[in-house]
Amino acid sequence: MNTNNLSKFPTVVIIGGGFGGIQVAKQLADKPVEVILLDKHNYHTFQPLLYQVATGGLEAESIGFSLRKNFEGQKNLRFRIAEVSNIDTEKNIVQTDIGPFPYDYLVIATGSTTNFFGNKDIEKYAMPMKSIPEALNLRYMVLQNLEEAILKPSKEERAPYLSFVLVGAGPTGVELAGALAELRNHVLHKDYPELSKDEMKVYLVDFLPKVLGPFSDQGSKAAEGFLTKMGVEVLLNVKVESYDGNEIKFEGGKSIRTKNVIWSAGVAGVVPGGVNKEAIERGNRIKVDNICRMVGSSNIFAIGDVAAMITDDTPKGHPGVAQVAIQMGQLTGKNINRLVRGEQPEPFKYFDKGSLATIGRNKAIADLGKIRFQGFFAWLVWMFIHLISLMGGRNRVIVFINWVASYMNNNGGSRLIIRKFEPEQLAQKDVQVSKID
Repeated sequence: MNTNNLSKFPTVVIIGGGFGGIQVAKQLADKPVEVILLDKHNYHTFQPLLYQVATGGLEAESIGFSLRKNFEGQKNLRFRIAEVSNIDTEKNIVQTDIGPFPYDYLVIATGSTTNFFGNKDIEKYAMPMKSIPEALNLRYMVLQNLEEAILKPSKEERAPYLSFVLVGAGPTGVELAGALAELRNHVLHKDYPELSKDEMKVYLVDFLPKVLGPFSDQGSKAAEGFLTKMGVEVLLNVKVESYDGNEIKFEGGKSIRTKNVIWSAGVAGVVPGGVNKEAIERGNRIKVDNICRMVGSSNIFAIGDVAAMITDDTPKGHPGVAQVAIQMGQLTGKNINRLVRGEQPEPFKYFDKGSLATIGRNKAIADLGKIRFQGFFAWLVWMFIHLISLMGGRNRVIVFINWVASYMNNNGGSRLIIRKFEPEQLAQKDVQVSKID
């Protein structure tokens, strides 16, 4: 397609370069449309491996991939680093910090951010982990607190710096708890010989009665067993009451003195300003019809974590996983092309390929439909799936080498403190666009 003649084609603006947004753009390659991709960053983040960046197992660059490089050769696409401030749905214009972008079709693929359920104190002091900047903040906080613990003369004074509380026992919380337990069991005595691993405590907390809630009972029990054997204290049916940066309190009176609270107990969609509030569902998600089109609109689509497709089969919408975003993105791209050609769009049907979660070295859970298994083989499957899903051959090679090195010496990663993390930085949330309260 001759880019000099793009103005005669319909314009498709995509907000968000995550799993879903990328798939929409790919489906529109070489089609009679002009594609404009907007994102706050110039890279795509492979979120399933954020926890390894947070614990120093991988460098940030190995799970990020240049959006420009990803669309190299796609002549009908332009990428811009931009923060979206508002959508004028009447005039069909996206307002950003670098100017307005008119559209004929709009795809909102902004994903989700951490949901603190309105608790401002927890939001102020607890650590989220939904982006590379947040994962790096978490890494530096963990390492700084280990360094601080060395300076404390008594066990009582060291305790808050060596206690790690993870709130939310979903895949993120479970994988991060396992990674921290491995750091304690295999790395602490090497990097910090002054500290005893018995002093470092890892707690996994959830108000639900099981870990990995969406998984099978078999997988959930196996995961809890793995964590317990690794020394993680699993606290279920426990609700967080408050956290002030020094002590986390739970309903029922239990409390833990800690400087390290990591929050993964919920997510909320990131919705641009200007979206009709009547189209917002529970969880700050945009209600869409069966072709991922925003209810009440003829040319605005929402996909992935920010979309809520409410049906009899999915009364709460689809799960917030990468496969949902990918499949919605693929269909939405095809449907926009059908609409441009004057054809009837096809409805969305989600194909669940299963769920995977790793708890650490040789330990993982695989729920692949009716096939369910745990342990070493599940761990190999987890590694293979994640490795081939990474963008860029260089990233795959780097991650594979890091994994092999970590497996061989139980001391992978460099764990450098490149910049100091200040708790005040938590006030600056790394979200794609502003949320609707």
